Amino acid sequence: MKSLQELQSIATQVRRDILRMTTAAKSGHPGGSLGTADWFVAMNFNIMDFDPQKFTMSGEGEDMLFVSQGHITPVIYSTMARRGYFPVEELKTFRVFGTRLQGHPSTEHGLPGIRMASGSLGQGLSVGIGAALGKKMTGDKHMVYTMHGDGELEEGQIWEAVMFAGAKGVDNLISTIDYNNQQIDGTTEQVMDLGDLKAKFESFMWKVVVIENGNDMQQVLDGMAKAKAMSGQGRPVCVILITKMGYGVDFMQDTNKYHGSVLSADDLPKALGQLKETLGDF
Repeated sequence: MKSLQELQSIATQVRRDILRMTTAAKSGHPGGSLGTADWFVAMNFNIMDFDPQKFTMSGEGEDMLFVSQGHITPVIYSTMARRGYFPVEELKTFRVFGTRLQGHPSTEHGLPGIRMASGSLGQGLSVGIGAALGKKMTGDKHMVYTMHGDGELEEGQIWEAVMFAGAKGVDNLISTIDYNNQQIDGTTEQVMDLGDLKAKFESFMWKVVVIENGNDMQQVLDGMAKAKAMSGQGRPVCVILITKMGYGVDFMQDTNKYHGSVLSADDLPKALGQLKETLGDF
């Protein structure tokens, strides 16, 4: 377990990693990665029960995480490396053809920590439900977590899975929605208004936790602890995580510009100047 200050320090370094990885590759998705860094750090270092040195595809005897919006690999890979799944130096290979750190998660090269290829949106919840039901069948008391983008909820498969999980009482499942109100074509209201998301999940027989500031580490810790305490009571749990896309760099925040676009070499030093190096750059 890490202290609050340690978690905040790791999250700052993860944001530096994200910017340096995507700028070097000249491609990637920094916006959503920056916005979810606090959540990923909290999950990997304090919330989830697992040992990165004993990773198995089956996930038996440990908590499992499936990231459905697979394009946010910068935050996935950085957090995994900082947690000890693989050497931090390997982050230099991000998006280099043939390496383990492809633009979307790939299982082809056996990267520890990755259990599904999630380049196509909408599928992670179905996979998570299957894993959660598998744990119930084997008596494994560990949790299954999934992460989704708010724009991803426009995929129809998501709502079939939401309905199934609620109807079947998959109560060892906690699904988090990164609610940053931005997607590649504009705001979610402009593209496909989500309406009252909390009411929608509750109508499908889910319990719901809202984290009002998903970029405040203490709120993330408290919210996920609350969600875990609500599990095992006959219903799956949804966490609505309200974040700012591009959080940590003022000129990248609250805009979809950096959903799938990266900083120029000239802008990178300006951005890094707002994020103090804490653990050492790769």
